[in-house]
Amino acid sequence: MKYFAHLLIAVLFTFSACAQQIESTVKAEDPKSINYTTEIVVPDLNIPWGMAFLPDGSMLITEKFGELIHYKDGKKTSIEGLPDVYVRGQGGLLDIELHPNYKDNGWIYFSYASAEGEGDGGNTAIMRAKLKGNALVENQLLYKAGPNSRRGQHFGSRLEFDNDGYLYFSIGDRANRDENPQDITRDCGKIYRIHDDGRIPSDNPFVNTPNAKKAIFSYGHRNPQGMAKNPKTGEIWVHEHGPRGGDEINVIQKGKNFGWPTITYGINYSGTPITDKTAQTGMEQPLFFWVPSIAPSGMTFVTSDMYPDWKGNVLAGSLKFQYLERLELKKGKVVKREKLLDGMGRVRNIRQAPDGYLYAALEGVGIVKINPKK
Repeated sequence: MKYFAHLLIAVLFTFSACAQQIESTVKAEDPKSINYTTEIVVPDLNIPWGMAFLPDGSMLITEKFGELIHYKDGKKTSIEGLPDVYVRGQGGLLDIELHPNYKDNGWIYFSYASAEGEGDGGNTAIMRAKLKGNALVENQLLYKAGPNSRRGQHFGSRLEFDNDGYLYFSIGDRANRDENPQDITRDCGKIYRIHDDGRIPSDNPFVNTPNAKKAIFSYGHRNPQGMAKNPKTGEIWVHEHGPRGGDEINVIQKGKNFGWPTITYGINYSGTPITDKTAQTGMEQPLFFWVPSIAPSGMTFVTSDMYPDWKGNVLAGSLKFQYLERLELKKGKVVKREKLLDGMGRVRNIRQAPDGYLYAALEGVGIVKINPKK
């Protein structure tokens, strides 16, 4: 009887997922209406995970295997002074972000997998440093998740500042869904918030909870690899990988539980159910979810006047299907999906530069500039 009960749950869950799949099927662009061209501006990159734009128009790019590149005037220069990077599976040198007042203080923030600390293996760390010539100086470790693990999955690891100057970062559940995401005394499967110098804000939700990790801002996450500030509301939005189905977009809220793995719209990679619940009291619903999974990575809001048809939209990369997805929003809801850059490669990141242009980081290709047609 137990076998047939599990089989029935799997069938019902698959039916539910298919209904969502039909409802949210992404549409390919009409070739006659494509209103942009693409240009590879930084070629020959392997896995360009993060990118940040310096005031002089040059670019910092992280390669996952552990190289920080400064691209300026058509030349790539490797930056020295990085900490030891633990490269395993999805772990390595990951995101990079400038301080909102970078012109005044010069701080650069980056996330990486580190073997420092308790246990064998590695876990996600956050560091800040300054760029002097072709080297990082004044390196300061701001946060190190623990304990380490030899598992190669789910390091998270996006960075974003909010309007008040707090730094948010994501750390995935490290493929330990049964222990990490729902336990606030443990790192991993969380969104964190700290001051720009690593101090814990006094109004973080769990600062007075015994044994809790004080930097946690929200929990119940799986593997968030997209993070962006909503330019209209100032809210921090993340998207995160589901298992087989159930990638999510979530609007982060203080102290909230986003459910993983107690509730999910996904199933195990084997096709068996994780849970029969997609909702539960005390757990947040996603703003949007994908079935099937697109394996989202990188996220930005379009605010530039250069792309009038896309202004106000969210862009997210798809690793699995190798395209950039445009999500049109109305009243905070996704009402339309469209493929961009279809078939160009695994889109690891998407950023809008200070000059208003959009740049996508494609694995095995490089940094691609999206030029609107005149």
